Amino acid sequence: MTANGWFQIILFFAIILVLTKPVGIYMARVFEREHTFVDPLFRPLERLLYKSTGIDEDREMRWTEYAVAMLLFSGVSMLVTYAIERLQHWLPWNPEHLANVVPALAFNTAASFTTNTNWQAYTPEATMSYLTQMAALATHNFFSAAVGIALAIAFIRGISRREMKTLGNFWVDATRATLWILVPACIVLALLLVSQGVVQNFRPYDHARLLQAQTVSVPGPNGSSTTQRITTQTIAQGPVASQEAIKMLGTNGGGFFNANSAHPFENPTPVSNFLEMLSIFLIPAGLTATLGEMVKSPRHGWAVFTAMAVLFFVGVATVYWAESQPNPLLHGVNQHVSAQQSGGNMEGKEVRFGIADSALFATATTDASCGAVNSMHDSFMPLGGMVLLVNMMLGEVIFGGVGAGMYGMLMFVVLAVFIAGLMVGRTPEYLGKKIESYDVQMVMLYVLIFPLLILGFSAISVLMPNIGLASLGNAGPHGLSEILYAYTSAAGNNGSAFAGLNANTHWYNLTLAVTMLCGRFLMIVPMLAVAGNLVEKKLTPPSLGTFPVHTPLFTVLLLGVILIVGALTFFPALSLGPILEHLLLHTGRTF
Repeated sequence: MTANGWFQIILFFAIILVLTKPVGIYMARVFEREHTFVDPLFRPLERLLYKSTGIDEDREMRWTEYAVAMLLFSGVSMLVTYAIERLQHWLPWNPEHLANVVPALAFNTAASFTTNTNWQAYTPEATMSYLTQMAALATHNFFSAAVGIALAIAFIRGISRREMKTLGNFWVDATRATLWILVPACIVLALLLVSQGVVQNFRPYDHARLLQAQTVSVPGPNGSSTTQRITTQTIAQGPVASQEAIKMLGTNGGGFFNANSAHPFENPTPVSNFLEMLSIFLIPAGLTATLGEMVKSPRHGWAVFTAMAVLFFVGVATVYWAESQPNPLLHGVNQHVSAQQSGGNMEGKEVRFGIADSALFATATTDASCGAVNSMHDSFMPLGGMVLLVNMMLGEVIFGGVGAGMYGMLMFVVLAVFIAGLMVGRTPEYLGKKIESYDVQMVMLYVLIFPLLILGFSAISVLMPNIGLASLGNAGPHGLSEILYAYTSAAGNNGSAFAGLNANTHWYNLTLAVTMLCGRFLMIVPMLAVAGNLVEKKLTPPSLGTFPVHTPLFTVLLLGVILIVGALTFFPALSLGPILEHLLLHTGRTF
């Protein structure tokens, strides 16, 4: 670890801290229908959209109607994405004449982008045409992010309103999230990325002649292999910057290229890398200030922000430390930090980013359910990889995905308040609203769905040698970590991977798609049920026994609940995976 590395981490968080309040207040004004500086530009377009689609922007919805509208929108857009993938060979903007995507992979990809996961079990530049990348995948990056923001705002309204029946209008919330927040931010970020060298064009792929021909072994259909002489290299390109911007700001994570943000056409410089990391946390952090603004308790918003920040710093410090340690299996090799080398574990990392920026990016992307990567997580040291797993296993609430992180954290807040009420022998209250049995039942349903998906499918995969284990690139505890990581990433709608697992099989395409859909929508329904119940309640005046939710004590309690409910649930699985791998690594054993 170096002073320069810590400086970059602290600078990153300091900028996020400075931006949190203005971004949060702006979003609160957008969803409270107050005047903003972009109203003259987007308000006429908003009215036109409502008029052409027959939406009454003044009509609000109960939580059940809100949920149905969200599910219908997500379902229809998923079917459109699937259709585009299956028909792309005959559609325009396919200069490489790429074939139609096979059914299982098309279903997995459509589910992935609909749920804001962006899991990619394929090589994008060799599988998806320009039209598919833009009209199917990039648009879903906007749609899924807007849905997440809308749901978070609906939950916040459930807290802030009293004795009402409605949570807002889904169509209005999703439209405003897109026009007022995502589109302007993406235009600015895309231009900044282009200035750093990120590619943005519609040219066919270039083909360069190699200075020295290469001979490679190509596997055949019957298991045999043949040699092939390669004399040219294909250089993929396309409309990258526009997709990169929403990929990061929407915490989507699906890259235009297989190497994702490690690819120099997606992330060429340290400046572009820093901008991409900032954009991951920008909206999720701002939503904590939006929470405080809309519930008229800014200190509560900062208490929630502090809980997220503590978990973030613990995670990034651990990953940075773990990756800075020398690999014990490399004997007689100088792995210390110097002016000539980064030192530590540089396997799977880009030299232009080094260990500090790789650790920071990996922590941020797994904290925020983004899934974009600028290094290969499968190559991290066992403890470093374990932190990335734990970040997701906590429920993606460390800032989390746009919207999803906020409503996930608020479910933990309700649970923490309930536990606090039990400890003092009073009916739990959250910002003046009593937390009753129905609320806790829905919260526990939300909490239990997540580990059931991860541990259930992981266990089934491990017990099927010819299906689940056949895709592993590593045996032993690291192989278990690869399977755990895949289902955790899918259930948490993250999308990153331990790339040693070949997930492009019928089993993994289908089960991961089901995991992504359940991890998104089965958890949204109980969350909206809690919001719908809270919005109908009247306020109870605070008393001496009321537990304040803006103090350091509340933050500590919230952290304890997250760690106990989240981390301890998965401790046995982690013990058999990365923890065991770490111990065996220091005895000289690998798998």
